[in-house]
Amino acid sequence: MRTDGPADGSHMSPEEFRRHGHAAIDWIADYWEGLDGLPVLSQVTPGDVRRRLPAEPPEEGESFDALLADLDDIVVPGLTHWQHPRFFAYFPANSSPAAILGDLLSSGIGAQGMIWATSPAVTEVEQVVVDWLAQALGLPDQFRLTDYGQGGGVIQDTASTATFTALLAALHSATSGTARDNGVGSTKWTVYGSSQAHSSLVKATMMAGLGSECVRSVDVDPQTQAMDVSVLERMLADDIDDGFTPLFVQAAVGTTSTGAIDDVQAIAEAIDGVGVWLHVDAAWAGVAAVCPELRDRILGGVHLARSIVTNPHKWLLTTFDCSVLWVQERSALTNALSITPEYLRNLASESGAVVDYRDWHPQLGRRFRSLKLWAVLRTYGLEGLRAHIRQGVELAEHFAGLVRDDERFELVTERSLSLVVFRLVDGDEATLAAMHRLNASGTAYLSHTVVEGRAAMRLAVGSWRTTLEDIDRTWEALQQAL
Repeated sequence: MRTDGPADGSHMSPEEFRRHGHAAIDWIADYWEGLDGLPVLSQVTPGDVRRRLPAEPPEEGESFDALLADLDDIVVPGLTHWQHPRFFAYFPANSSPAAILGDLLSSGIGAQGMIWATSPAVTEVEQVVVDWLAQALGLPDQFRLTDYGQGGGVIQDTASTATFTALLAALHSATSGTARDNGVGSTKWTVYGSSQAHSSLVKATMMAGLGSECVRSVDVDPQTQAMDVSVLERMLADDIDDGFTPLFVQAAVGTTSTGAIDDVQAIAEAIDGVGVWLHVDAAWAGVAAVCPELRDRILGGVHLARSIVTNPHKWLLTTFDCSVLWVQERSALTNALSITPEYLRNLASESGAVVDYRDWHPQLGRRFRSLKLWAVLRTYGLEGLRAHIRQGVELAEHFAGLVRDDERFELVTERSLSLVVFRLVDGDEATLAAMHRLNASGTAYLSHTVVEGRAAMRLAVGSWRTTLEDIDRTWEALQQAL
């Protein structure tokens, strides 16, 4: 029996697959165990990894063991370790053992869930899981699919795709369905988000054919960095007077720069009667609503929004990619995006008794993403998820306290959940130099932003492996970098 790999072009036998599968799981476990000793930020220079790989593919199959060896020798040195306990840059792209096993099962099943008929379980497990998550976060009932019938949720790849999808639904709704057939027409549409809104809002307008010039950047409060709703009201009024038609307002709940949380209730009241679609981008912060004590701050006013997105793959222990979009009226999505060629027609879809998720986003094909979120929800339970979120908040508050107690530093904004934004009082050059030296040391990895014209460092806690010792070790390394 062949044991060294498919050198003859044949497939692995079940026994070989089992052996290599065990080796792959062992490799992941060893990788996790050794992460603390690896530099968080990759130390390679451009082209290092590529130069170590052959320029041509192998003519004959190689052993899977050889691939694992090259992971250690070539790939790992070229990785920035997002699962490292001291990865504090950007926002976490989280994972967990349960999520990885769920994703492995999804890959092994290999089902294509574009319509209900192609694998009913792929659709129906997802329906239940996104409803579970809506309940866990305390979302209003109108966002749920089962028992209510109007709204519902869908797993997208990222919040960027979810924002684009929500914008398409808004355009369909505003044009009574003509946009999908006739384009955006001569109407001068406008789209609104704060100056701190994610860049995906602008990209969504580009992809929708509206053009980036339709986006209005609304000023923020200098202290909180949240949208100044009075400015939004003036911009809406001015645009209407100038012949524009407001289409879409995005409220940010946890901005990338500082974690600022827009006042969704106030925004909804400001646009009342204008007829615009209110979308809530809670990609990072939204999952923190599993904790009842954080819910009002995060989801206050969300019942007035028409769509909301949050990413379990950021802070809720679910392997990338897993972004959940909910809408209050799912027909706005399905009517905007549904196209049914003959080869997709089937009795179940035509009966109207099933959901075909292909109509809920731009892509046709879809993986069994819900398995990994299902695995996380079932193995951790809500109490386990709450404990994880609370730990992140507590560790960030500990770091914020260290900043407050050191006269060389200052907080730029108040801590937002598990995100701390801070700087050296000596100015931009000193702030960025210290951050770059810390990152180059390999001990930890922080990213930066600019707030009100001044540079700042960001420390975002989120890994299930981060401890108080990691926070203190990062602070000590930062002192050494001054």
